[in-house]
Amino acid sequence: MIDTHCHLEMSPFDGETDAVVQRAHDAGVHKMITIGSSPQSIENAVALAGRYPSVYAAIGIHPHDARLFTPAIYRQIKDLSSNEKVVAIGETGLDYHYKHSPVDIQREVFIRHIALAKETNLPVVIHSREASDDVVSIIKGEGVSSGVLHCFSGDEKMAEAVMASGLYISISGTVTFKNAAALRAVVNTIPDDYLLVETDAPYLAPTPNRGKRNEPAYVTLTARAVADLRGVSYEDIDRITTLNANRLFGLEPARPANGQITYKIRNSLYLNITNRCTNVCTFCVRYQTDFVKGHNLRLSREPSDAEIIESIGTNAAIFDEVVFCGYGEPLMRLDTVINVSRYIKTHGGRVRINTNGLGCLIHKRNILLELSGLVDVISISLNAQDASTYQRLSHPPFEGAYEAVLKFIAGAKDCIPEVTATVVDAPGVDVEKCRQIAAALGAMFRLRHLDVVG
Repeated sequence: MIDTHCHLEMSPFDGETDAVVQRAHDAGVHKMITIGSSPQSIENAVALAGRYPSVYAAIGIHPHDARLFTPAIYRQIKDLSSNEKVVAIGETGLDYHYKHSPVDIQREVFIRHIALAKETNLPVVIHSREASDDVVSIIKGEGVSSGVLHCFSGDEKMAEAVMASGLYISISGTVTFKNAAALRAVVNTIPDDYLLVETDAPYLAPTPNRGKRNEPAYVTLTARAVADLRGVSYEDIDRITTLNANRLFGLEPARPANGQITYKIRNSLYLNITNRCTNVCTFCVRYQTDFVKGHNLRLSREPSDAEIIESIGTNAAIFDEVVFCGYGEPLMRLDTVINVSRYIKTHGGRVRINTNGLGCLIHKRNILLELSGLVDVISISLNAQDASTYQRLSHPPFEGAYEAVLKFIAGAKDCIPEVTATVVDAPGVDVEKCRQIAAALGAMFRLRHLDVVG
C-alpha cells in the first residue's frame, strides 16, 4: 500500500516521524509521498525523504500560499526537483473556498507549476476545491497529461474530464464520512487504471478516527472503504493502487515483469492460459492495457498444463471458483481446459469458463458434451442484440458467428448447470433486447460495464 499524499513535514508530526513511519510500515504501508506545499516546508519534505527510504517528496506551493510565490521560490523548487527522492511537482492548483490568495494569482502560479512539471518531466499534484471548471480548463489548456487530482471532491463530470487528460484520481479518508454520498458514487465510476488512495495527513482522518490527527497508517482504512464500495477485496485495492502509484511517480518496481498464469480477484482464482482470441472486440481491455485489477496478463508464452496446475496448487477448494478467463479465449486450448478442469474438480474446486461462445466453430464440432461434468458455470459473451451489431463490435473471423453464439448458449444449458449470457453496455447495444434473448435461450443474463473488468 502507498500513501500518495501526506504532510509528514508539518508541525503535528514534529518529534514523532520515526514512530509514525514505523506504524505505517506495521500497517502494510510501504511507501509514502510527503508533500512540501509552503515556502517553509519544501526543504523539510526533501530532507524527510532523504532520511527514510520509504518516504518520497513532492514540492510546490499550495494555492493558499500562491501570493507568496516568487522567482526565488521557483528556483528553489526547480533546484530541489533534481533530487532523486523528489517524484512530483505540487501540490498546486486552485482553492476558491477560502481564497487566502487572490484567484488570479492562484491561476498564474498553478500554470507556473505546470510548466515546471513539464520541464522536469515530473507529474503534477493538483488541489481543487470549489474550482472544478477553472481547474479542468487549465489542465486542458496547458496540456497536462501526467498528474493526480488529490483528495478528490469533484463530481463524475470532473472525474471524466481529468481522466480523459490522463490524470489519476486520489481518494482520501473523506470517502468514509457520513455526508460523502456523492463522492462514494464517483468512486464507483473510476476505472482501476486511474485510482489512487491517500491520507492527506495530518488532516481528514477516516472513520472511525475522524477528528483525530491523521497519519499514513490510516490509508488502509480508506482503502478498505474503497474496496467495499467497489465490491472487491482490500488486497485488490492494495495491488491496483500500488501499481498505479508506482507507474505515476516512477517508483520501483513499476510493474510485474511477466504475465501471470493465475491471479486472484476477490476470492476467485483466475487462469490466464492464452492471449489468443478469435475476435477483435472494440471494447476489449487487452487493447488498452496489460493489466486487470493490478495483475499483468500479457503472456510471453502459453503455459503448459503442468505449469497451470502447479500455479493452482493443491487447494482449489479454498476459492469460490476457479475461472478460465485471462486475456484470450480459453476454449482455443480445449484440451488444456479439460485436463486442468479435471484436476480442479479432483481437488474440490468449482470451475467457471468465460468464453466468447465460438468454441464449436473453432474446433468444428460440438464441444459442449466434452465440458459436461467438468464445468459448473459458463459465462458466454452474447455482446449484441443482432448479427450486424455483433459483427461491428466483435469482428469475428467466422461466417455466421452470431448465430453460432446463440446456438452455443442454447446448447450449454443441457450440459452445464449454470449458464449466463453477458453483454457490455457499449454504444449501439440494446441491453433490454439482449436480456430478452438470453431469457428465450434459457440462460441467465449479466450486464457488464464498459471499461470495467475483473
